[in-house]
Amino acid sequence: MTKPVEKLDQVIIRFAGDSGDGMQLTGSRFTSETAAFGNDLSTLPDFPAEIRAPAGSLPGVSGFQIQFSDHDILTPGDAPDVLVAMNPAALRTNVGDLPKGGTLIVNRDAFTERNLQKAGFEGNPLEDGSLAEYHLHEVPLTNLTLEALKSIDITKREAERSKNMFALGLMSWLYNRPTEGTLSYIERKFATRPLIAEANTIAFKAGYAYGETTEDFAVSYEVGPAKLPPGTYRNVTGNQALAMGLIAASTQSGLPLFLGAYPITPASGILEDLARRKNFGVRTFQAEDEIAAVGAALGASFGGALAVSTSSGPGVVLKSETIGLAVALELPLLILDIQRAGPSTGMPTKPEQSDLLMVLYGRNAESPVPVVAASTPGGCFDAAIEAARIALKYRTPVFLLSDAYLANGSEPWLLPDVSSLPDISVLFATEPNVDGEFWPYIRDESTLARQWAIPGTPGLEHRIGGLEKQDGTGNVSYDPDNHDHMVRLRARKVAGIAADIPELDVDDPDGARLLVLGWGGTYGPIAAAVRRVRQGGGRVAHAQLIHLNPFPRNTGDVLRRYDRVLVPEMNLGQLLKLVRAEFLVDAVGYNRVRGLPFRSDELANAIEAML
Repeated sequence: MTKPVEKLDQVIIRFAGDSGDGMQLTGSRFTSETAAFGNDLSTLPDFPAEIRAPAGSLPGVSGFQIQFSDHDILTPGDAPDVLVAMNPAALRTNVGDLPKGGTLIVNRDAFTERNLQKAGFEGNPLEDGSLAEYHLHEVPLTNLTLEALKSIDITKREAERSKNMFALGLMSWLYNRPTEGTLSYIERKFATRPLIAEANTIAFKAGYAYGETTEDFAVSYEVGPAKLPPGTYRNVTGNQALAMGLIAASTQSGLPLFLGAYPITPASGILEDLARRKNFGVRTFQAEDEIAAVGAALGASFGGALAVSTSSGPGVVLKSETIGLAVALELPLLILDIQRAGPSTGMPTKPEQSDLLMVLYGRNAESPVPVVAASTPGGCFDAAIEAARIALKYRTPVFLLSDAYLANGSEPWLLPDVSSLPDISVLFATEPNVDGEFWPYIRDESTLARQWAIPGTPGLEHRIGGLEKQDGTGNVSYDPDNHDHMVRLRARKVAGIAADIPELDVDDPDGARLLVLGWGGTYGPIAAAVRRVRQGGGRVAHAQLIHLNPFPRNTGDVLRRYDRVLVPEMNLGQLLKLVRAEFLVDAVGYNRVRGLPFRSDELANAIEAML
């Protein structure tokens, strides 16, 4: 008999298991089918920091959370409605987030005495009644997978590894997800291993059939497509959007794209993505260390390329001297800092936004640089183009801040009309500019940007280096007055960018007296919290900073318009310090540094407390 289908407006699912259980693959395939179905969605992959944590251990648990809906959503959700736990360790680390009455699906076969001991259980939670407050489904995932694959000539270990496809098939039936895309993906992924492809296909179909036939699941669920603005969409992570944004910036500027990088979590995905884009003329250089990576990028900038170096906080520390050199040379250079929890190695797979003060001030002497921060995975595309525009127009290094939450999380992204992208083309110097000579520090009167000459251009030979330059000629100068002039001039050039960026936009439909000010990846949780408070009758305004140096020119006016200002940050109050010092506004911080993105419910509580 056909089982009834119950309609829902949104669902939050979390897959959790060993890092070898394929939870990221399971989650990403479920996400791809959900995106193709037309739901709005937001995801939060959660990777273990240990490369090879012991199987069945708590540190080795890998998770993937997705919220999908028939309407506009902003976050991966605060707490899962459904938890799929592949072993006792996954259950122990995640069940605390599952609300009472939530659905719990566990792999019963993994609850052996040894695995229970590894996870720190004194007894078996499937038998002691401790899970009675949940809708528990004990599914023998491993044995069902082995039974489905007994006719395939593969090892038992290879067959067991297909259990994530069985779980994916079950969840695809339970929430009426399309299956064609996943079946095609399996065929492509294992094209050179046809038996493994067959095993995963059979396991996936067996999981789907189990949902249809078992009495354990009485109904299935359906979340209809969301009503999104018309256009062509693709699911995109923040790192993918950054890579595409850099390619777009290269195309719009007419400059070849050069990436100098050293692999580091969570920035490595940008290097990996761009290394596959040679058809766009992209050149990627995987250096032996962070210093060599940024040095090569700066050299590429001197040679006339759109130069980029990617890293995370520990690597940016090592790049600081070369970034200071770029400040002195006044050459365009993009530094992408995909922030993670620190200090030092910290929690390398967890998000944080604690590098703001470092990128602003973490160099010797007076060395100001513009700073741009992305707010959403899809917004990383626009942030990359904007950072490139500023760097090229003003001949300066620019920091672009993202974080692990944006880098790995995904959302549907409306493909932009290419004709709407800004023209950021560059004019290189071609002729001598002073009495038959070329002076590299002759400046544009409006931007204060110096001229950029390609090395080897006849008649445009010029000197570069880290010693202070005489304004105009570029000759080495130790003159005190010239040094004071150059320091102030570089600062004035960066400050002047405020006239060339949009004013701070405020979402305030009701004339609120409280403003919530955010930056970076806090956008989704803040916007969701503001939406929740407004639905309860509260009046609150929200503004999200994209440009952090210089601030938008109306920032002070906006802040002083409100009686109270709340600044949520995944740090101990870095933007808060800047706002209080720069604008003399008695702002209040809401700070959590847990290696996790904010929950919208906790932010809503903080807003309501201030109201």
